[in-house]
Amino acid sequence: MSQRLDYQVVAPAGVKALGGVYGYILQSGLPGPLVNLVYLRVSQINGCAYCIDMHTRDILKDGVAVDKLVLVQAWREAGSVFTPRERAALAWAETVTRVADTAVPNAEFQAASEEFSDKELSDLTIAIGLMNTYNRLAISFRVPPQAAVAAAAQDA
Repeated sequence: MSQRLDYQVVAPAGVKALGGVYGYILQSGLPGPLVNLVYLRVSQINGCAYCIDMHTRDILKDGVAVDKLVLVQAWREAGSVFTPRERAALAWAETVTRVADTAVPNAEFQAASEEFSDKELSDLTIAIGLMNTYNRLAISFRVPPQAAVAAAAQDA
């Protein structure tokens, strides 16, 4: 699979605008490891290899245990591996990412609101929306994951 186009080159102002949102999330006060878990889960749902690769690496850099990392996709069955706050964030990420199917039920909002302040929940939702946008760009334009680029370089 080859990249269709480099959106960062052809739409730099748009990429810069998204970078501004990313910067906002970084300074929002949400813990980086929590945000990276959410980014990974959103990317798993959307099937974005580029972002799954990137956020897996970010999570490892955050010092998150491999035991937790490998269970992100099955977090509901992972018991106390994830904190109540992480479980609430992952559940919120799933329902917001699948908004066309879920319509984000009141029960999901209530559960997330029990763990996050209004500002935190707003910021978390902005982060989820941002990652959904990045996933759509990477998937649509076939951006290869770092692991695939490295493998191709070894084969060359």
